[in-house]
Amino acid sequence: MTVDTASAAERYLEFWNADSPEAQRELAPAVFTEDVDYHAPVGVMSGAEALIDFRASFTGHMGAVSFVARSTPEGHNDRVRLLWEIRLAGGESFATGTDVLSLTPEGRISSISTFLDRAPEGFDQHAHA
Repeated sequence: MTVDTASAAERYLEFWNADSPEAQRELAPAVFTEDVDYHAPVGVMSGAEALIDFRASFTGHMGAVSFVARSTPEGHNDRVRLLWEIRLAGGESFATGTDVLSLTPEGRISSISTFLDRAPEGFDQHAHA
């Protein structure tokens, strides 16, 4: 069976761009496994609820943002590489990065590894390690 990596990346972006925690909770079961893990410079999280809380905290601090693909996501086997950008409400670029998504045979995300390609101004990666 071939995993639909393009659809997985699309659902992932939709999750991060949902306009409320409730909308994210509705999307999460189709996007992630129950025990999804997220490894990023800001820390390690487990479960969709942790990701929902992370986004709520981030947007509470930064205001509205959009999470967009910088190019067409690339996939092979059960992996997707997504080059992304976070844009602030006014359209300014906040940060860019790369996420590597690990997928189940059904196309849900079981693990995310996030790398910052261009960190936000003033971000100290060592303070979050």
